[in-house]
Amino acid sequence: MKREALRAILKQGGVIAYATESCFGLGCDPMNRTAVEKIFKLKGRGAAKGLILIAANRNQLRPYATRSAIEAAWARGRWPGPVTWVLPATKSCPDWLTGGRGTVAVRITAHAGAAALCEKAGMALVSTSANKSGDSPARTAAECEAVFGRRVSVLEGKIGMRKRPSTLIDLASGKVLRK
Repeated sequence: MKREALRAILKQGGVIAYATESCFGLGCDPMNRTAVEKIFKLKGRGAAKGLILIAANRNQLRPYATRSAIEAAWARGRWPGPVTWVLPATKSCPDWLTGGRGTVAVRITAHAGAAALCEKAGMALVSTSANKSGDSPARTAAECEAVFGRRVSVLEGKIGMRKRPSTLIDLASGKVLRK
């Protein structure tokens, strides 16, 4: 998809489905509340869990997580990669991303296609598994189309080799929240 077309979809509050390390993800502009609410509705999931953001680089995470926390996570040497860090959120990070907590879950993706998507979009993107809550995530574009139809702009792509979702780690405590 061309940069202009992608940006137009995101600017208009559209939801995209795209390949990630382990499955297809649903994404949108994290600052667009209406788009984020569409994702919650599509998945049949409440907002209290919060959402993960993926990015191509550290700069794309700066509107959402504190600079010092981003740098501390980077220093751990697990980015880019399938590790999502729970970091202190900035004051400007919207509650619809944090689930009302003072933290936000972020990842610098190592999936070439997802990273290129963030580069084309010029921003971090929401990244939640492409599925109805409780169902298995979609692993192909065709599965996304079968589940979500025209309510989502499905982008062709191949998922990575990872069989499980990203590892989720709380930076402050070091506790692994999801393996």
